[in-house]
Amino acid sequence: MENQTVLVTGGTGFVAVHTVLQLLQKNYRVRTTVRTFARKDDVIKALMGSGISNLDNLSFFEADLNEDSGWAEAIQGCDYVLHVASPFPAEEPADENELIKPARDGALRVLKAARDAGVKRVVLTSSFAAIGYSIDSKNHVYTEDDWTDPTAAIPPYIKSKTVAEKAAWTFMEREGGNLELSVINPVGIFGPILGAISSASVDVVIKGITNGITRQSPPFTMGVVDVRDIADIHIKAMLHPQAKGQRFLATSDGIMSFYDVAQLIKRERPQLAANIADMTNTDKSFYIKLSNEKAKSVLNWQPRTKEEAILASVDSL
Repeated sequence: MENQTVLVTGGTGFVAVHTVLQLLQKNYRVRTTVRTFARKDDVIKALMGSGISNLDNLSFFEADLNEDSGWAEAIQGCDYVLHVASPFPAEEPADENELIKPARDGALRVLKAARDAGVKRVVLTSSFAAIGYSIDSKNHVYTEDDWTDPTAAIPPYIKSKTVAEKAAWTFMEREGGNLELSVINPVGIFGPILGAISSASVDVVIKGITNGITRQSPPFTMGVVDVRDIADIHIKAMLHPQAKGQRFLATSDGIMSFYDVAQLIKRERPQLAANIADMTNTDKSFYIKLSNEKAKSVLNWQPRTKEEAILASVDSL
């Protein structure tokens, strides 16, 4: 491990900073990209707050998903690339291409640079968004074989993840050369916040519920996964021979509605539940089924429970 170099894209992201942390703990040489060097300190603070005292094995590169510049330098000399960076909107953009273009073109920029630099494998962070939005969920168990239809009437973020992942597989088929690709498709990502680096799931679900902003349980349910397990599955997929050319649905067992999350916090962290609204549960017909069997059997991945992931977010807030 000591002599292997891994690039993690988008170091200021929730998944990325946890992945950088685990790689450093395993003694890899780690590079990470930031859109601007001004954001470097956010990453350093988060890592040092997590017990990393020596940052000799970490280096920063400036690169933007919308620009060609910087990627070749960041990737040159790397053994592996974990392409975690992807735009997540604070609000729905007026033009869906504001999300689709950087997601798709960014993935292709990284893959091309990785192929040209002789990288062994890229692990791409996709999403359950690319799996679960075109099939009637009734009596269906979602697996890696499922695909969201990018031509369907779906929100821009969901479309962007689907289009980007499809573009990545097409690139590999046509011009990937000796490069290998594995893809991770996480559900809602929770778990401990490092420094000031949080996730959209934590901000929307946990903060919304504990601050009393969320008054009703919306008509859907979600898979839940701990960010520490998402970092772990990226590293497993990077190394495991059988992960080549495969996608992995990354979720804990079972699923939750916002109501379920609220009840869990009331039960396990009553001191933090003062502002939680009394909401009624989502209709049972919205409870979808997900399978994590492939990630468990192929990669020997053992995710934490959904409850542990949610409570880790609550505790770190």
